[in-house]
Amino acid sequence: MPEQSPLAVRLRAPEVAEPPAAHLGLRWRALTPADAPAVLELEARCAAVDHPVTQLNPAKVSAVLRPGAALVTDSLGGFSSAGTLEAVAVVYLPPGDTEVLRAFLVATIAPEWRGRGIGRALLDWQDARARQLLAADGRDLPARLAAYVDEHLVDRRRLYVAAGFSPKRAFQEMRRPVDAPLPAAPPPPGVQVVDWSPDLDEQVRRVHNEAFADHWGSEPLTGDTWRLVRGDLEPRWSKVAVLLDAPADRRVAGYALTSRHEHAWAALGFSEGYTELLGVRRDHRGQGIARALLVAVVAALAADGIDSAGLDVDTVNPSGAHGFYERLGYERVGARILYTVEI
Repeated sequence: MPEQSPLAVRLRAPEVAEPPAAHLGLRWRALTPADAPAVLELEARCAAVDHPVTQLNPAKVSAVLRPGAALVTDSLGGFSSAGTLEAVAVVYLPPGDTEVLRAFLVATIAPEWRGRGIGRALLDWQDARARQLLAADGRDLPARLAAYVDEHLVDRRRLYVAAGFSPKRAFQEMRRPVDAPLPAAPPPPGVQVVDWSPDLDEQVRRVHNEAFADHWGSEPLTGDTWRLVRGDLEPRWSKVAVLLDAPADRRVAGYALTSRHEHAWAALGFSEGYTELLGVRRDHRGQGIARALLVAVVAALAADGIDSAGLDVDTVNPSGAHGFYERLGYERVGARILYTVEI
């Protein structure tokens, strides 16, 4: 038997990850890109009951299920005797992790199939597959199993705690009406706020990795993962702060990338631009660049007749971002809690 890496020893990955047993009433198989519509239909049925803080993104569902995706993934779909998808579980490992190897767990079960033990059985399978996939990496680094749970889904939170997960971080969803008054926020001298464009994209990615290097849980985004994260980006609503007198490869000082998640608007009851990523290079912080970027985003949303501006924030962000957003009129509307097992 080949010698195991130190991480593999710590992970104690089982040889086989067992799917939920047949007596639970569903047939299980790996999901494929052809299952994406069924996954979204199941998500819609669940959302009508769960009222999730965020809606599942169709583009990201397709990307995760696509063969050869940038993410290392595995999945299980549970089908009824009528062939209807009733439960889904996914494990994915983002590429590019350098400090902590992470495996994210996502699952959902149709409301009428809950309370039968399927949730715990799926979580056991995800735990086993996550450990197997992390062990295959081979590097001796800390590892993390992680899952986001909406704070109001108390039964789901209890499920993770019972399985040995602990609440690690809370991320607040915040929102402001676009038509509320905006403060004046001109960029500092020598800085211009422009719309995102493809020629700036790679530099924005590098600046993002630099800006978030001091944030808990952040790992560098590779080119493939970056394209997935910004998949619904709306260029007119996404702003970049450029330095007018800097070399071409150091022009970007900050960015606010905002998405058009039209798939979520019907459930929300209004249109919204969602700022996925906001950051400023560390050597340009404290100059009002982030404020100028976000005010420019809201102004762009107003010009397009959008109702709301949304974003999320780590409640223990070291830069005090929560108060910054409140001063710009954003209010808390919910939260997701990150549950983890640290290995």
